[in-house]
Amino acid sequence: MSKSLHAVAALTTALAAAGCGTQQAQHLDLATAAGSDAIKSIEFSGTGRWYQFGQAPNPGLPWPPFEVQNYSADIDYQTASAKVEISRKQIIEPGRQRPAPTLQKIDQYISGATAWNVTPPAANAPNPAPTVTAQPAAVEERAAEIWASPQGFFKAALQNHAQQQSVNGGTEVAFTTGGKYRYVGFINGQHQLEKVQTWIDNPVLGDTLVETRYSNYKDFGGIQFPGHISRSQGGYPVLDIDVAEVKANPAVNIAIPQEAATAPAVKVAVNKLADGVYYLTGGTHHSVAIDQKDHIVLVEAPQNEARSLALIAKLQEVIPNKPIKYLINTHAHFDHSGGLRTFVDAGATIVTSQPNQAYYQTVWAAPHTLNPDRLARSNKPAQFESFNGKHVLSDGKRKIEIHALAGNSHNDAFAAVYLPKEKILIEADAYTPTAANVPPPSSPNPYSVNLFDNIRNLKLNVERIAALHGPRIATLANLRAAIGLQTSSR
Repeated sequence: MSKSLHAVAALTTALAAAGCGTQQAQHLDLATAAGSDAIKSIEFSGTGRWYQFGQAPNPGLPWPPFEVQNYSADIDYQTASAKVEISRKQIIEPGRQRPAPTLQKIDQYISGATAWNVTPPAANAPNPAPTVTAQPAAVEERAAEIWASPQGFFKAALQNHAQQQSVNGGTEVAFTTGGKYRYVGFINGQHQLEKVQTWIDNPVLGDTLVETRYSNYKDFGGIQFPGHISRSQGGYPVLDIDVAEVKANPAVNIAIPQEAATAPAVKVAVNKLADGVYYLTGGTHHSVAIDQKDHIVLVEAPQNEARSLALIAKLQEVIPNKPIKYLINTHAHFDHSGGLRTFVDAGATIVTSQPNQAYYQTVWAAPHTLNPDRLARSNKPAQFESFNGKHVLSDGKRKIEIHALAGNSHNDAFAAVYLPKEKILIEADAYTPTAANVPPPSSPNPYSVNLFDNIRNLKLNVERIAALHGPRIATLANLRAAIGLQTSSR
């Protein structure tokens, strides 16, 4: 278990006791004001908006919005566990082309230091069982949601010897949990919790502010609870809901499934695509390594430092005695940029679209104290080689072309990599091949249509596509079929 998860485990174990713990006299007024001393669990539901954290279509834009048709949260304070059910549909922003919105249903869980998702099977799926996916990276965020809830905040304040002071006609309450997670809340003159700030770790942003605001308190069957909840993370909204129903002390029985009990090991599998070209898979996100005369060029450092360290270790086996000189980054979405800092520490130059450089320089300057990574400890300056349009890396024998994907609504600073000699295109998120026996979508994905248009406009002679998601290497014919083009003409 990582140091971060050890801290969360200690936090959740300590706070679980707060569900029925002894109240401290100096803070009894706070617990009584919230009615939290009598509430061991709570359920609330509503509708509104949810926003996809870390997936802004431009480094300077907010997280993309989704309409929430149902948001239902069950929290058990005694066991530090929670279940959040969300039914959502993406809202297409003006001027952008998105895949046709579909209703997405997902259940998010946490119990102690274990987090996981449960996704219902797709319609006509051969396996009717839901999919359980471990989510170790979500533990801090979901634990924070428990203890930033109105009743949870007061319980945690009592358990952790909170300090309080009068501020602006109300009371500011502050405490630290697990030795490092700080919470600051504001209670108004009506003894209502209006705002909670806390900080969690993120591989890109470092110590990330999560701010939850509560307003329009109502009586829900004898329970005072906010009628409106809004939350921001990393400076932009992530949740905005109107609460319709609240229940006190429901039975909340959350058992950790076997699939989530142990976080999956980080694995890197190597598939040779051509001489000196290696497809690095083994997880949900892939990379491609290119062996140059005296160095390595790696395309993509996804997810987090653990994935990047595994990539570095594998490349030392596959291409020994050569440094990773360049790390090509396709775009700034957090799942594709979360491992970049590790390669900065390792001495690689980050090759990315021009707008991304300024963004990374700004966000990487933020503190990383909650879970210091290697770059936080070494404090090495980042080296960039940014570009607009087309950029070429060469060792005199092999050219690596990097092309901006013009007009792709998935991201405004988006690039693909092309190897002219091998006729291989490397791309992320524009096209994700499905398994060979899965029929193409009923309506073409506009990102994939745009990718094909870029290939044609740039006159790239593509034979194979090494997508950085998906189960297999695809061909240009596969891409054509996916967007509904059946003829071989270009």
